[in-house]
Amino acid sequence: MHTVPRATVRILTLAAWVAGCASTPPAAPVGPATLAAEETTVASQGLTEVTLRYAGQLTSPGPAVLEKADYELVSDGQVVEKGSAPLGVALAPNAPTPFSFQADAAYVRTPEDLRTLSQRGGTLLVALRGLLTVRAGDSVRTVPFASSRAVRVPRLPVVRLEGLDGARYSDEKVDLMVRLGVDNPNPFPLRLEGLTYAVTVGGRKLGEGTQGQADTVDAAATGVYPVEVAVTRETWGQDVRALIAKGTLPYEVAGELTGPLVRVPYSLSGDVKLNVSR
Repeated sequence: MHTVPRATVRILTLAAWVAGCASTPPAAPVGPATLAAEETTVASQGLTEVTLRYAGQLTSPGPAVLEKADYELVSDGQVVEKGSAPLGVALAPNAPTPFSFQADAAYVRTPEDLRTLSQRGGTLLVALRGLLTVRAGDSVRTVPFASSRAVRVPRLPVVRLEGLDGARYSDEKVDLMVRLGVDNPNPFPLRLEGLTYAVTVGGRKLGEGTQGQADTVDAAATGVYPVEVAVTRETWGQDVRALIAKGTLPYEVAGELTGPLVRVPYSLSGDVKLNVSR
């Protein structure tokens, strides 16, 4: 019978312990983050552009950082913008953490698109979708997201006759006051470039010009633009007395309303009954 030296026993025991440690399986990696409370809201909307705000809550099983959101902005089924929003949000373990970002895009590209949507009316669906990048140490995971909402379809403005008055001062003088109304049927302000006009009385042009340059019409409101012309011997001609004697004046106001992607021609005509000015 051979006796193993005590030192050798200790070495063999240590080797067995080291081998046992080496065979222990590594710790399981941290699981994926979970997304909840997704919501898309409209931060702002215009006739041709929209800004959406996406918000959600992200829960990570371990400490991590929500680095960024790579997104697509979708309007009426079409991708109109792509981008990346840096976030840098620290995620504590198992704690739902809120985050948000905004994205904007031109959701109407051409005057023809705007005209088609305006004629269609109703609502259209806008959405933000994409991938969230989450980093936990050396591990990087992505979490898909998507949220949508319906918005009112942008509609073209309408030019109409807000008011008309013919004041007769004498047998040879009438002041004609035309008030042109620009109706904005949208739930957001409307930017104008200008409202051109040409006023014709009895078949003769008496005045033309532009109103409302760089003006804004409030949401669901009407902008009013006055135009005044004088019907006299100097402006209309030698037969003005016979024209005024009829008590009514045939008129026409025609022009075009312009703005971002907006081209709205108009023509308003009729007869104005003359009032006697005191």
